[in-house]
Amino acid sequence: MSAVSQTWEWRFQHPPAAMWPLLADTARFNEAARLPKHQITEILQADGSVHYLADAKIGPFGIKWQEKPVNWVSEQWFEHTRYFRNGPLKVLSAELQIEPEGSGSRAHYSVTIEPANLLGKLMVGRMLASTKATFGRLADEAAAYVAGQRSEPFPYAAPQVSDEVRQRVDRMVAEIEATPNGHGLARQLADHILNAQEVDLWRVRPLALARLWNCPPRHAIELCLQAVRAGLLQLRWDLLCPRCRVAKGWSGGLDHLPQGAHCSSCNIDYERDFSRNVEASFHPAPSVRVLESGEYCMWGPMSVPHVKAQVLLQPGETRELKATLPFGPYRFRTLEPGPEADVDWRSGGLPELILEDKQVAIGAAAAPGLLRLTNHAQRPLIAIIEDRSWVADALTADRVTAVQTFRDLFSDDVLRPGDEVAVGRIALLFSDLKGSTALYQSIGDASAYHLVRDHFAFMAKVIREHEGAIVKTIGDAVMAAFVSPGQAVAAAIDIQRRVAAFNRENHMAGGAASPPIVIKLGVHSGPTIAVTLNDRLDYFGSTVNMAARLQGQSEGGEIVLSAEIAEDSAVAPLLADLPMLPDQANLKGFGQPIRFFRLGPSL
Repeated sequence: MSAVSQTWEWRFQHPPAAMWPLLADTARFNEAARLPKHQITEILQADGSVHYLADAKIGPFGIKWQEKPVNWVSEQWFEHTRYFRNGPLKVLSAELQIEPEGSGSRAHYSVTIEPANLLGKLMVGRMLASTKATFGRLADEAAAYVAGQRSEPFPYAAPQVSDEVRQRVDRMVAEIEATPNGHGLARQLADHILNAQEVDLWRVRPLALARLWNCPPRHAIELCLQAVRAGLLQLRWDLLCPRCRVAKGWSGGLDHLPQGAHCSSCNIDYERDFSRNVEASFHPAPSVRVLESGEYCMWGPMSVPHVKAQVLLQPGETRELKATLPFGPYRFRTLEPGPEADVDWRSGGLPELILEDKQVAIGAAAAPGLLRLTNHAQRPLIAIIEDRSWVADALTADRVTAVQTFRDLFSDDVLRPGDEVAVGRIALLFSDLKGSTALYQSIGDASAYHLVRDHFAFMAKVIREHEGAIVKTIGDAVMAAFVSPGQAVAAAIDIQRRVAAFNRENHMAGGAASPPIVIKLGVHSGPTIAVTLNDRLDYFGSTVNMAARLQGQSEGGEIVLSAEIAEDSAVAPLLADLPMLPDQANLKGFGQPIRFFRLGPSL
């Protein structure tokens, strides 16, 4: 039977960049349209590719089809086709194209239906009319949301909540707000868990919530961690595939985190790295809201928003497509398992992506505003261009384990003994008190103990304000971790600037007049490994040793920065107007003299 196609047009007052995230969010669209979920079975093929077989229940009938990967270029178009294995339809495909029109945009949505039998032929007209009405309604609602006229993208009938559950949630909200970690956001989080679409709850990401709610990221992270303790959320550790970014391994605690996983979608094995692919993932507690299993759409562009282009190329085919990608770091690869190539695109046109049988090559620059894709391989391949800054909303393990609230609330969430996990980069701050022995002798052990304890509280407060965490204290010393060098240096500067106020407030320690404390600080960053030492999540390696040795070079009241830290692009603005002197020394455990910088003491 012949296929039937129909195309509709919509105009929006907002540009494609504003409308695309909603119109291309096919999972959200399908849930809002009340389409049924489906289950996906992945079948590995001899050439390494994967076939995706889906089945769903529509009323009393079971429908099966082959799910083809969607083709798209971000903010331009997508096309999606399903080949049915039973039922009234043979093929169903949809295509969205969106383009600028003045200060707004114009979209075309096309549907093609090929019936499999007489029943399918009779259904075509009704299906097209229903599709037009549904897409039109949702497109209008998306436009209203972008214009700020709606609080949610699409109307959604959340599950009914019993009085018992609502009262329990109210108690959880009060419990969270009674701690320093609620930040006045607990009710907003609870309402989100009870009322949001399921697609927003499969993975509750604190950093995405912080952006949506316009609050500091630390507040959203602390809120979600405290919500786990209250019973509103659950925490698990996801081991994300480095290609598709989908969790193919996970555990409820770090002590059960697998060392690696296999992604059947990408047909690759991969290892774990705290700073690259281990994510702290939050989910509604089942006692509050149960989420059904299944997919609304596995392959929509916004299901993998880091993928900016995904295009099928036949052998020998070259395609040149419009694209509005910003400058930045990209990865060229295929959907099928194989090699990849990284591009740091800073000017001119984006280099051509060239697929070979055994490699991905980078060609000459295309014209600005165009994307050139070529397949020199002997088989069809799906070319992918992905944005390597994908971790923007992922609360990676290196970041959450460097948050003081995590250390306080989940001190028992540690790696199993003998286990170790790579951390691509962590910033470490070591501190010590200058002349602590003389301090104990001058004011006595009890008074000195109280002063040192108050100094630890002072350090913890400043470190927490800069999104760091105290890993451990050693005598009078502190070891703290930060996810970025900028946070560590800002905390160090703040500590030295505020120590005078601390000394004034603590002039009388334990009833005895005390001399002012003088703090020595050292800061360094680099790769390390996470381990469990003394029942505590800790760090081990040369980066740790370097940070400790640099602190030992401090003469007190100053900060000693490694050359790597001082030359970091995020740190340079913090040091612009501060007195800094270069120095070097032979440090224990390092074969060559080490360059470093002395900052202060007059900060």
